[in-house]
Amino acid sequence: MTIYIFKRLLLIIPTLFLIILVNFLVIQIAPGGPVEQAVERAKYSGVSELGSVGGLGPAISSNNNSSYEGARGMSPQMLAQIKTQYGFDHSTSERFWIMLKGYAQFDFGTSFFKGKAVLELMKERFPVTLSLGLWGTLIIYLISIPLGIRKAQQHGAAFDHWTAFFLVLGYAVPVFIFAILLIVFFSGGSYLQWFPLQGLVSDNFDQLSLFNKIKDYMWHMTLPLIAMTAGGFAKLTYLTKFSFLEELNKPYVLAARAKGLTANRVLYGHVFRNAILVIIAGLPDALLAVFLVGNFLIEIIFNLNGIGLLGFEAIQQRDYPVIFGTLFIYTLVGMLLRLISDVLYRLIDSRIDFDQRESI
Repeated sequence: MTIYIFKRLLLIIPTLFLIILVNFLVIQIAPGGPVEQAVERAKYSGVSELGSVGGLGPAISSNNNSSYEGARGMSPQMLAQIKTQYGFDHSTSERFWIMLKGYAQFDFGTSFFKGKAVLELMKERFPVTLSLGLWGTLIIYLISIPLGIRKAQQHGAAFDHWTAFFLVLGYAVPVFIFAILLIVFFSGGSYLQWFPLQGLVSDNFDQLSLFNKIKDYMWHMTLPLIAMTAGGFAKLTYLTKFSFLEELNKPYVLAARAKGLTANRVLYGHVFRNAILVIIAGLPDALLAVFLVGNFLIEIIFNLNGIGLLGFEAIQQRDYPVIFGTLFIYTLVGMLLRLISDVLYRLIDSRIDFDQRESI
């Protein structure tokens, strides 16, 4: 197992390198980079000083085209200053090398438009994303696993059929549609105004008592969590159901029942350990789905200052250091989560041997 973990950790390095390289090359041909935007702002505002133009901090990647449409009427000196400020006075290979050296030290550069280091921005936004992701994943698992077990026990019965309708309905409605519907009906859109429209806490949050702070936080979290988790039940519920259903039909379960063991003793003493393996294997994917897809859309719709909203703003502004920084972190976390999933597989079932599998 140690050799397997070591190989997987080593594999992270070339994987991250290829992802950075591909995205860097794509950016080189993408029009409308931060320099072009800064030139346009300078052109229409009529400023003559660099400080009034735009970006803050060195650039690590963007279109290096020397002829910008917005540069007409701008002095060559000011255009050169803008390129230098964004780091575009270096060649493409030099910018890529600077980026790699920074990423090796977890230095993702400085945001073009926010005037802060990318890592600092991510640290500021991370608690919101983490809060949404952990609460969402916890709620999904707390409901899906018991529901899936119950559906397996009552396979083909009325309970199995009518719960299937609601699961399919929740899975079929996209996250953003469900979020908008919740806002319309419960957040003052057209009907009721039971919950706040946006934000994670109220403006007077610092003046509230501890109990009222918790109450205010949960009040703001209600609609985002409902929207984020509504469509996440179906996949995990059916994964749990069919995993347990498969185990319940195996010979060792029939033997345990023949010995006179109760249904709960058979289920939780014998079946649970084997059936839960598939569910544990899906935990990294569930976490990534909540963090990457659910959080991204929910943070935008409910205006929650998390990493998802930060990435969306960066895409709009062509803030490449922020885009690459968030992509790098998400990729790294995703690969580590999948490695943790494999380790948990081995701890739960000693029959699994990754080292022997690779040697075959």
